[in-house]
Amino acid sequence: MKVRASLRSLKDKPGAKVVRRRGKTYVINKQNPRWKARQG
Repeated sequence: MKVRASLRSLKDKPGAKVVRRRGKTYVINKQNPRWKARQG
């Protein structure tokens, strides 16, 4: 999982979901799990 300053490029990928958990923002992608990321 990448820790990124900006999730903008990842949230535009097909299958990407932006989820907020415990004050952190995550991008999870079931189609391509390589694009998991965390912000915050």
